[in-house]
Amino acid sequence: MAEENNLTTVVNGSPVDYNDDNIRTLSGTEHIRLRPGMYIGRLGDGSLAEDGIYVLLKEVIDNSIDEFKMKAGDRIEINVDDNLRVSVRDYGRGIPQGKMIEAVSVLNTGGKYDSKAFKKSIGLNGVGVKAVNALSSHFEVHSYRDGQVRKATFEKGKLVTDTTEPTDDENGTYIYFEPDNTLFINYQFHNDIVENMLRNYTYLNTGLAIMYNGRRILSRHGLEDLLKDRMSADALYPIIHLQGEDIEIAFTHANQYGEEYYSFVNGQHTTQGGTHQSAFKEHIAKTIKEFFQKNFEYGDIRTGIVAAIALNVEEPMFESQTKIKLGSLTMAPMPAQVDAEHPAPPSINKYVGDFIKTEVDNYLHKNADVAEVMMQKIQESEKERKAMAGVTKLARERAKKANLHNRKLRDCRIHYSDTKNDRKEESCIFITEGDSASGSITKSRDVNTQAVFSLRGKPLNTFGLTKKVVYENEEFNLLQAALDIEEGMDTLRYNKVIVATDADVDGMHIRLLIITFFLQFFPELIREGHVYVLQTPLFRVRNRRTKIRNKQVLAAEDAKGKKGDFIVRYCYSEEERVNAIRELGPDPEITRFKGLGEISPEEFAGFIGPDIRLEQVTLHKTDQVQKLLEYYMGKNTMERQNFIIDNLVIEEDRPEEEEDLMD
Repeated sequence: MAEENNLTTVVNGSPVDYNDDNIRTLSGTEHIRLRPGMYIGRLGDGSLAEDGIYVLLKEVIDNSIDEFKMKAGDRIEINVDDNLRVSVRDYGRGIPQGKMIEAVSVLNTGGKYDSKAFKKSIGLNGVGVKAVNALSSHFEVHSYRDGQVRKATFEKGKLVTDTTEPTDDENGTYIYFEPDNTLFINYQFHNDIVENMLRNYTYLNTGLAIMYNGRRILSRHGLEDLLKDRMSADALYPIIHLQGEDIEIAFTHANQYGEEYYSFVNGQHTTQGGTHQSAFKEHIAKTIKEFFQKNFEYGDIRTGIVAAIALNVEEPMFESQTKIKLGSLTMAPMPAQVDAEHPAPPSINKYVGDFIKTEVDNYLHKNADVAEVMMQKIQESEKERKAMAGVTKLARERAKKANLHNRKLRDCRIHYSDTKNDRKEESCIFITEGDSASGSITKSRDVNTQAVFSLRGKPLNTFGLTKKVVYENEEFNLLQAALDIEEGMDTLRYNKVIVATDADVDGMHIRLLIITFFLQFFPELIREGHVYVLQTPLFRVRNRRTKIRNKQVLAAEDAKGKKGDFIVRYCYSEEERVNAIRELGPDPEITRFKGLGEISPEEFAGFIGPDIRLEQVTLHKTDQVQKLLEYYMGKNTMERQNFIIDNLVIEEDRPEEEEDLMD
């Protein structure tokens, strides 16, 4: 038995003991801090909406929303201080004070396992706010109940203080947290991401007032307001807004390509859809087809549709702790015994389908003018599809042959459509200009998650053209095939579509041409947050260690284990270059990168690795997309030329400040 408890394994030629001492039992807090990805997904720095700090904020707000749903408090006050620290105050019932410490610090502890108290809640697993506590350098919770307030503070999940005192404040809960900056490196809360999240809460909870840094956010018309605020193209007919028990839908058609959906479960924005969104797509097309009694194809019916669905489900099952895709098949858990007294709950597909069949059909019968506009839109989509039928067939055959050996595509092994792969969120494709740029990326990329698509040069300007060009232009057809989005976003192969062009005028032009292509024909790629621009350094500033007199810089580099001849700074702007010269002077060596092809693969690996800098391409109603495209990508060449002449600013190549630093 002694031998069984003390085994020896050989690793890299050296024996490593494996015995009882290697077996550890972690507390809940320790496990969250050791494996945060299991609880909040990616960590990130706050530059993207899916970054962990927003999951922390959402977990806190979800509890306050649940109080509102239980008709306990109709306002929530949220403050973000210096983009670093957050406080959330609701006016619900307050956490029961006797169990307050356990409720915010002990895993699998909560008041939502009993569906009588929180029948249709998001937070059912007893994890959320404990993860916030564990992943925060400082965390406070106050519970106000019946003239008493219990306050507790924590540091990295460990209790520091716990007091109870009388109070005159209203009942409710206050939570304050500072994400741990040793986990969330250089993080910041971005106002636009936070505000978008809060607006979603108000769309789904009409009557709820959220005060965000002193500004009130409120919705009076639910999902109808959401579509009005999010649509970047004009609706062809008034938004159809229908509500029932545990379900709300809103939809219209716009003069655009593709399909646009917003789906929610119990107030949670399911950005990756799920069973409820699939049911909506299926039954909205089926109901409209049956209403018109014409042999329309579902794709023609849904082309240009903009829709939202919100569903309330008892004890919903999501595909991950971050709750961005619904996996539930039924509206409630199946009872242990199914009989006349305990009937099986309806499936989500049937529940959504029955509602749409009844309500949408009734609406179209009562609103013949809306039905007429809808049919015209469907017929136009059908006409365009049939006009493209011949060229589409040829293009698909060409793309199929090219995919067998496409020298322009260097694919990766893991794809976004690989539903069972844990790394699918990391999958991305770089769209590059020319073979030299793609060569650097191809040699330095992660072949598991990073693909490369190489353009021949400047692609066609697609503004004002029909979708026929997608199939007639070989390059665009191959790009569409590489992304696998001809039939919609459900089959998208890469989570991030990254435009990687040189930081010069030609590179900017190519970047605009690619974004124009997506805006024209696949706007949902941008709306759903899949399109990014790769930020690459403009300069490399380096100096020999023997010349650097700044001991702090030397110590910092030594701490990183970098003890080579040079200390290097890569700069993405003029300001960063000036700061690097100040830090590494005197007389540093400065290299100006004119193109991606000039950067060696060894260096490039750092720019597309874990510290990759991406700028997300976003699309909002206020962007006036058509007007912008018409001005910048239209045929008004002289107007643009005169604008450039009138607004031209000439700057010196070398700022005076840099001259001073070099002396």
